[in-house]
Amino acid sequence: MGTAPACNAIELRVHGVSGGTAEKILDHPILVRVAGDRYAGFYRPRPGSGAAGGSTDGVAVEAYRWGALTAGAAVRTASMVLLLPFMLGNLAVWLRPTPTDRFGLLGALCRLLAGTLTAAFVLSVIGVTLDLVGWQCVPYDRCREGRPYLSWLDELPMGPRLALLSLIPLLALWVIWRIGIRSARALEGFGPPAPRPETSELTESLNTRGFWDDERTTAWLRQIHVGVGAGTLDASLLAGIADPEATVDWSLVVAAIGLLGFCAVLLCLPVPATRAGVRRLLRPLRAATVAVTVLALGYAALRAGNPAVVGQLPGYEGAAGGLIAGQGVLLVLLALVTMVRARVTVPGARPFLRGLGTPIVAAASVTVASAFAATLVFRVADLLDRGSVPGPAHPDPPGMAPLDPPVAYWWAALAGLATLMIVAVAALSTLVIGRRRRRRLADRIVEQDYPDVPTQAKPRLWIVRETIARSHVTEELGPMLLAFFLISSLGLATIALDLIGIGPVQLAAELGKERRQSAVLAAYVTDAGVWLISLLVIGLMILGFRSYRSVQTRRVVAALWDLGDFWPRTVHPFAPPCYAARAVPELVKRVSALSRQGGVIISGHSHGSILAAATILQLPPTVLRRVALLTHGSPLGRIYAHLYPAYLGGRTLCELGERLDWRWRNLWRDTDPVGGPIFAPQQSAQPTCNSPAAASVDIRLRDPRSVTIDPADTVPPPVERHWPYHTQPEYQTAVRELAAQACEARSNG
Repeated sequence: MGTAPACNAIELRVHGVSGGTAEKILDHPILVRVAGDRYAGFYRPRPGSGAAGGSTDGVAVEAYRWGALTAGAAVRTASMVLLLPFMLGNLAVWLRPTPTDRFGLLGALCRLLAGTLTAAFVLSVIGVTLDLVGWQCVPYDRCREGRPYLSWLDELPMGPRLALLSLIPLLALWVIWRIGIRSARALEGFGPPAPRPETSELTESLNTRGFWDDERTTAWLRQIHVGVGAGTLDASLLAGIADPEATVDWSLVVAAIGLLGFCAVLLCLPVPATRAGVRRLLRPLRAATVAVTVLALGYAALRAGNPAVVGQLPGYEGAAGGLIAGQGVLLVLLALVTMVRARVTVPGARPFLRGLGTPIVAAASVTVASAFAATLVFRVADLLDRGSVPGPAHPDPPGMAPLDPPVAYWWAALAGLATLMIVAVAALSTLVIGRRRRRRLADRIVEQDYPDVPTQAKPRLWIVRETIARSHVTEELGPMLLAFFLISSLGLATIALDLIGIGPVQLAAELGKERRQSAVLAAYVTDAGVWLISLLVIGLMILGFRSYRSVQTRRVVAALWDLGDFWPRTVHPFAPPCYAARAVPELVKRVSALSRQGGVIISGHSHGSILAAATILQLPPTVLRRVALLTHGSPLGRIYAHLYPAYLGGRTLCELGERLDWRWRNLWRDTDPVGGPIFAPQQSAQPTCNSPAAASVDIRLRDPRSVTIDPADTVPPPVERHWPYHTQPEYQTAVRELAAQACEARSNG
């Protein structure tokens, strides 16, 4: 089994998403926390209670448990479901194909699109409060009947009524602002902030000093998005009560629009390099936001008289359509800029879907935001309409309030139905078409690993073959996402119809030969789309509620959110906070302290290998000489290098190996649906390095070890797949070799 390392060596285990308890990570029942806190802590077996599971002689074992940063607080985990569009909007920029952003164009487009997501959120609440309740329901007796909580609003003139209801969108904006502030206190700002170069936004990489300190950027964007939300409310309120012939009214409307324009300009500017610069530029924005909002609310509250109520709140239909039109234009520009940037070949980078990850995820953020907005407006309209679906399929009886949502939301519902159907067909087709390829690959692996199998082991061999084939489905998700992007792009064709107010039913009636039948069919299809996206969003809300009540559900939700919250909030400040902003600096500090005692082997499983890689890229050279890396079940080469080529592409992985002088081992299995090789030459999609030492990084484990039953056992060896790795002999061998190399490098240094 080899000899013990020549110095005190420490194996630091870092778990993946939803990594469970520290007891599971160390495979030991009795632990003690030696550093950190209940959110993220470092644990070791209690002295005298035995060694950790899978430990190596002469190597102490310690675990870093960070899962509570995302799954620990019920309120925080549940709120992440509500913040899904913002998280996707923030994630989009990190999938850029190249690390450089000439003129900051791609970042500016992503931030502008993120600003429209905040505007869409506020506009949906406005649609419920000011439009449906204040404008369309309260003036009608049959809508107020039996609802004392609405009847008293009829006593107020329209101006004061809308001013009072405007407090609800402001409260909603305050809530998401407060969630971001409160979460940041627990997860971000760990340690003193490191200075960042002024051009870091254009050329940043994971080894940039202060990369994970995003407090300055978040503070800058947070105030701008508050201005966007307040400006959206002010413009909607003033447009509803404005007199076309009154100069004062339209002067205030222009001021609100000017506030939105000022915010758009600030979103296009690079973040100031210092906190003082941030505060200096935010003072006029904060003053303008407060002034315009107070003037708008005050003017509306003092406005006497009741204007004639006809249809929707004036300007709301155009605002919803114009917002979607703006999002469509931004998505087109994002796609064009991304495709141009993807032509610049980065050595070792093979971007996912030819670098279109940024516009695809951006389109997903817009789609989810539209689904949330449409569901909120339609379901409240349904409630106010006393159970009837408001729309052309079920016209309201005479005397009832119109309760008519904007045309843009009807198109969003229809597009959502079409997108789900086509993406489902694309996914099914991809899986069916790729099944033969996956099975051929599995056959080759099985023939190589188990050449002589007795007849009685054939059923077990079939299970192994199917497991290997299923584990390679990950590589075939591209066509499904590409289909989603194409459908989202085709949805841009409805923008012109949104702007001129033509809904699906009206369009079908104009184009169809049998106008009435075409209109009725379009009405029912649109209603089906409304209910479908409503059910999906309601299911998502139930999942969020379950995560609040159930620890197990909370872990499942957090496992998905761990993948999106890894990156700093440099685009949308209301996205769930970046847990790596604490985890990476904390690991850097702990590894630096442990390296003074001996060699350190950072053992990262699954997503923990991403945290380990980010940590090594931040370590100073004096510490790196004493550090080695062991990854297992790692998606670094198989997934992350292609999803994030600008930050974790082949060039970064080669730099990672060179920093460690190739003290790096990566264990992987063919049955693992997540992990894979990093530099293996037989995998043509993997990054390649010029150093011959890269060939020694990947170590393939046969899984299962056998398909026959050992004479001393009663069942065949299990198929391990993604977990565990630390129970395998190859794991202990790798730890022993890396510990010896780290100790030798430490003594030579």
